[in-house]
Amino acid sequence: MENRDKQVGLKSFIIGALLCFLIPVMAHYSIDIVHGSYLAIDFMPAGAIFLFFILVGGIAVILRLISRRIALNSSELLVIYIMMLVTSSVATMGLGAQLFPMITAPFYFATPTNRWAELIQPHIKSWMVPQGKEVIRQFYEGMPKGASIPWSAWLKPICFWMIFLMSLYMVMITIMVILRKQWVEKERLIYPLAQLPLEMVKDENGSIIRPFFKSRIMWFGFAIPFIISSINAFHHYFHFIPKINLVNSIPIFRNTLNLAFRVSFPMIGYAYFINMQLAFSLWFLCLLSIVIKGICNITGFGLNEKVGTYGISGSPMLRHQQAGGMIVLVLTGLWMAREHLKDVFGKAFGRRKEIDDTKEILSYKASVYLLLTCLIIMGVWLYFSGMPMITVPVFMFFALVLFLGLTRIVAEGGLACAVAPSIAPSMAVSGLGTSIFGAGGMVSLAFTYVWGSDIRTFVMAATAHSLKIIEVIKTNRRKLFWFILAALLIGLGSTFWITLKLAYTHGGINLNRWFFVDGPQRPCQYAVDKILHPTGVTWLGWLNMAIGGGFMAFLMFMRYRLLWWPIHPVAYPISAVWIMEALWFSIFLAWIIKSVLTRYGGNKVYKASKPFFLGLILGQLVAAGLWFVIDLITGHTGNMVFWI
Repeated sequence: MENRDKQVGLKSFIIGALLCFLIPVMAHYSIDIVHGSYLAIDFMPAGAIFLFFILVGGIAVILRLISRRIALNSSELLVIYIMMLVTSSVATMGLGAQLFPMITAPFYFATPTNRWAELIQPHIKSWMVPQGKEVIRQFYEGMPKGASIPWSAWLKPICFWMIFLMSLYMVMITIMVILRKQWVEKERLIYPLAQLPLEMVKDENGSIIRPFFKSRIMWFGFAIPFIISSINAFHHYFHFIPKINLVNSIPIFRNTLNLAFRVSFPMIGYAYFINMQLAFSLWFLCLLSIVIKGICNITGFGLNEKVGTYGISGSPMLRHQQAGGMIVLVLTGLWMAREHLKDVFGKAFGRRKEIDDTKEILSYKASVYLLLTCLIIMGVWLYFSGMPMITVPVFMFFALVLFLGLTRIVAEGGLACAVAPSIAPSMAVSGLGTSIFGAGGMVSLAFTYVWGSDIRTFVMAATAHSLKIIEVIKTNRRKLFWFILAALLIGLGSTFWITLKLAYTHGGINLNRWFFVDGPQRPCQYAVDKILHPTGVTWLGWLNMAIGGGFMAFLMFMRYRLLWWPIHPVAYPISAVWIMEALWFSIFLAWIIKSVLTRYGGNKVYKASKPFFLGLILGQLVAAGLWFVIDLITGHTGNMVFWI
């Protein structure tokens, strides 16, 4: 790795900024206009990796051929990737595709039947939404020919939302700064999702083409998903070309469930790098949870509670149990980090001046004070949005536990696609009852779905992987905080711009149906249901949460006490989420392949095979990006070659 610190500056910032602006544009055109592959929906940033492939394998090579002076070194390339990674976390599912539709849905989709005008609208603060019926109607139906986008109507709500969002993101970043040393240096988490960019930029003897791109076994792995995806894409253009089906399922438990067998090449690639015990636990516990769901379906056993549509599908009992497991995972992790946290807070408050924090992107003092300040800002903002102050700490606790727990699971488990077992609004309502919130509080909770509902990607996880990648970057780490902050602001600005442009030009109801029609109505439906049918504290929910927490504690105890114990506790909190039912088979394939290779070939064969599995990841994501470009040029729509 080169050590030209002075070059990790303006040049890498300019390139990173341009790509950060481009990623939301690509992602939204893909899901809204082309209706193709999702490029920024999960923890693996497909669009960012596609652009990084072009940058490292193409543009960087050309620059080296022209002149060494203008060539991009490995540190610069990784800084650019970090910026794209952070931007990808807010481009679509993380925020950008949900914010504007969710805050306007209570007005546009209001009807006399759903009574939203009576039950929802009076409790919405004027500063949270754009004002004017035509502003909202045209957002969904498109503006008349010759009209202009009403930017000024959106300025006020964007500014107020940015106060909360930037506070939330600073909380996420500072928590990761505080925990970086514990996770990276002391516990040595694997971070499988960081392996691909790190391998792509490795340089030996300053050769024109980096070793990663010279690996034949990598290109062999690359070719498999790339060719299969391309055949399926050609099938969309020419139906006489047969399609290769990578998804099958069989009905089980009297047709109440389907057992899916999906081959996800990126998930096979990522799962190959995780701990064998954890890989086994992920697919085994997922199958076990399916059996439990099936038994509950045919016997009628379980909780009869409406807990919303996100997280675990169809099983409130499992949702509570695994939410309890998530809480224990987070609290236990913080307990294990107690000595490190004492050092951090001691340094922040001036009692431990000898603690070295020069490896962090922010000093511990700045991190702790920024964390506390932003937590207060978030709490005040939620209060003024209508949430009773007494409920704010509980809600924020649940939200941060889910974000932190899922980040830990992704960092350790390599799950490029994952969701939490529940969401904070549902946990708060179930645990506290609806009366303490009132109608205004329920509406406020509905608006938290913007950033805390289908949490398939978010800034905390992106920051965690960025701080792992930073380990090999040869530069002053403090400047990298500003790169991350810039990536956030540029990404949000680009996302806001392209969302409004596409919605007012084409009409939101003609774009992605989930993000503009179905998804935005879910929070309002949930809030109205709770307003019309108030519920008390769900004590069975608390009981099941305690059961899940106790089982999680048992798994942790057994793992740390017995070397032969086969179940890894990190797998438990997400083993029953809906997306695991789609991924279990791919994780199983990776586990069985790795088991055979390591058993008969040892560590040498394992290391030699790594490029193949990195190629599986890269080939699929490059195919998704390439066919988006082709479809955009040709005008074809609905050609989705990649989802998960």
